[in-house]
Amino acid sequence: MNQTTLKSSISLNGVGLHTGKKVSITILPAPANHGYKFKRIDLDNQPVINADANLVVSTNRGTTLQRGEAQVSTVEHLLSAMVGTGLDNALIEIDGPEVPIMDGSAQPFVDEILKTGMDNLEAERQFLEILEPVSYKDEVTGTELVALPSENYQVTAMIDFQSPVLGMQYASLEDLKNYTTEIAKCRTFVFLRELESLLSQNLIKGGDLDNALVIVDRAVSQEELDALAQKLGKPSIRIEKEGILSTVDAHFKNEPARHKLLDIIGDMALVGVPVKGKIVATKPGHTANVQFAKVLKKLYREQRKLKGKPRYNPNDAPLYSTVEVEKMLPHRHPFLLVDKIIELSDHHVVGIKNVTYDEYFFRGHFPNNPVMPGVLQIEALAQTGGILALSTVPDPGNWDTYFVKIESAKFKQKVVPGDTIILKMELLSPIRRGICHMQGTAYVGNKVATEGEFIAQIIRRNTADEA
Repeated sequence: MNQTTLKSSISLNGVGLHTGKKVSITILPAPANHGYKFKRIDLDNQPVINADANLVVSTNRGTTLQRGEAQVSTVEHLLSAMVGTGLDNALIEIDGPEVPIMDGSAQPFVDEILKTGMDNLEAERQFLEILEPVSYKDEVTGTELVALPSENYQVTAMIDFQSPVLGMQYASLEDLKNYTTEIAKCRTFVFLRELESLLSQNLIKGGDLDNALVIVDRAVSQEELDALAQKLGKPSIRIEKEGILSTVDAHFKNEPARHKLLDIIGDMALVGVPVKGKIVATKPGHTANVQFAKVLKKLYREQRKLKGKPRYNPNDAPLYSTVEVEKMLPHRHPFLLVDKIIELSDHHVVGIKNVTYDEYFFRGHFPNNPVMPGVLQIEALAQTGGILALSTVPDPGNWDTYFVKIESAKFKQKVVPGDTIILKMELLSPIRRGICHMQGTAYVGNKVATEGEFIAQIIRRNTADEA
């Protein structure tokens, strides 16, 4: 599945829900791996703000991103629309501090994206794959989000505002293909009892009875409605039907729950890549959504580090046993640090080192807290890389590999007795004139223990002896 971008740019105009200011946005095509970025074209130097959970500075009635002094708020509906339509890369130019609220849903953005169409890019789409349950819980509010393994992106939202009008509501999206028909049109909502507080905080200046469902869950006098109408700049308002202060009909009986699901999708866009998994949210809100997005973003970073980790089954027969490794390498016990080779191609090799307590170096290297020396882990990688280098010559027993440079070596995890090290060496460029440029990574369990960049030279053995 390849990444996508727009065929051409899209422009929309509206007002910000909270600022009430007129704002225009232009959504532009962007290259592969660009993701979603906002560009404040009304500010000096036109700063760019990535759609990144770590850049969220406020979740008060919406999600606000900030980089330096530049902010963009209420980004969730637009982000949700882009995820829901399968748009992976876009640059959003905006001439104000808040994305326009439009009709309170994602539908206007979805309509424009679908009308414009998308192009496939050459790069493959990258995913955060949920391989085991991941959860986040706010003990104060009781909000909980859980990500579960699934072949495709699914979202379930359950809300309970202790309201006799709404009751407990549930919404579920089984496939993003259904987003445009089941979720996109669902508008934001607010309780009548919250309006006074929001107005006093200078929020919802762009609020309108046409861009939100106002839930009425208590008795309201006409005097209160008239006072509210004055604050909203309306000649009058009334309760058209029980429970909703609006002349706009609800699209679904569970529209509030569906809108919360819409918000979850928008906030999860801040992970930076699509999620391959099922998210189940109980009493979700922007604060918890963003915190969970940070958890998932961290998980994705860990997955990227382990993306190239080879799979090792000790029951499988190796390509080269220790005896066969000795035929290719000049090293012998106790300095042979590769037990077997399990993968070998023209560009990579994978070896295994079983670390046992009786290794000679444990007697003198932190003897009361045995740790394998990092330099020996580097040596184990170098020997594994030697197998790859020597596999390119017709008579490997008559050649040696000498490492002439090691760069960017990092030691990230202690290696102790009982560990099994998976040693992976990959060519960074084709071998030319006997020079090999390789990236080495040593894994222990699901962690990177050691990594570094190696340059080696293949030399015929009798030439090395003469030197």
